[in-house]
Amino acid sequence: MVNTPLQDAISAQGAGGARPAQLNEYRGAATATRFADPREEFSALLNGCGIYDLGFRARVSLTGDDRVRWLNGMVTNNVRDLAVGQGVYAFLLNAQGRILADMYVYNRGETLVVETDRSQVEKIIATFDHFIIMDDVEVANISEKETALGLAGPRSREVLKAAGIAVPEMQPLQVATPQCGCDCKCVECTVIRGENASQESYEIWLQPQDIYQTWQALIAAGATPVGSEALEMHRIAAGIPLYGVDIRERDLPQETEQMRALNFNKGCYVGQEIVERIRSRGNVHRTFAGFLMEGAAEIPAGTKITSGDKDKDDKEVGEVTSVAIFGTGPEQRTVALGYIRREAGAPGREVMIGNAQASVTQLPVDSGALRHADDAVLHKGY
Repeated sequence: MVNTPLQDAISAQGAGGARPAQLNEYRGAATATRFADPREEFSALLNGCGIYDLGFRARVSLTGDDRVRWLNGMVTNNVRDLAVGQGVYAFLLNAQGRILADMYVYNRGETLVVETDRSQVEKIIATFDHFIIMDDVEVANISEKETALGLAGPRSREVLKAAGIAVPEMQPLQVATPQCGCDCKCVECTVIRGENASQESYEIWLQPQDIYQTWQALIAAGATPVGSEALEMHRIAAGIPLYGVDIRERDLPQETEQMRALNFNKGCYVGQEIVERIRSRGNVHRTFAGFLMEGAAEIPAGTKITSGDKDKDDKEVGEVTSVAIFGTGPEQRTVALGYIRREAGAPGREVMIGNAQASVTQLPVDSGALRHADDAVLHKGY
């Protein structure tokens, strides 16, 4: 497992700067698990500005005259009509409609850039290569040439401005080249607005040699370093499924509830027949959902969900895929993500997860349902 460029740079700096308290594998790369208390880092993502390493993300470029037509026939969302400087979320399916990978696709003019986790990139490139026959398409893994930082929280744009990175008002998944007057001395960077319009979040793409000084400049401007534990808390509270954890190759697109990845008017693509058949015949039998429990419930991924009906048939109705514990003391709550049979998945329905009683909850988790150490209320969005 390779370190991210940021972690290599932090290690090379010796004792200086913000240093992680722990490293671990996350989404295909070794990066910071935490810098301080994950609950404080989580609070920064919600109420201030958290900065985090996105070196676990990979990028693949597609060039050639057929790139748009070809990729539009490979993924579930509309690449054909994607404006220059705009992105879209999509799935890559097999012929049986099962999900091979997820990704963001950005139109950079002469290039399409596919962004995904490092844990998925080899599979994506191999699948792309398999389907390029007589097409004018060149696929290149550019992950080592570019890395990224993330910012999230209501003060994110303020922190960017304080660091000298002036970004315009941006739409979700819009790409911009900022006007920089910053101390980070970056040669060139690209800023991408996060997908959720209701929350401030940004990605900053830049060359690996510029990552450390940019990291330091943004921390000096007021950002709080955040590790993967807090990122997972943030993701789970928002109800965002992670490929390889909550989305597996056996899952169908509509089961994941990620309708943002699907376009039903774009024409044919690999697996499209199955997706269309599900849409035309009705809902799938199970659905992705959230589950809320009082207190701290130690529930491993894979734990079965049962109906909890002791008077009748206490039957299995689903399984857990992700779990996070929020808050301290009597305010602790546990949130799980997973799949449940549609007939058992109405919000408010009581179920059992292992030995813990849980209620099915809408995603993202209701803003009043979770509190953390400083009693800050969870904001919706990711």
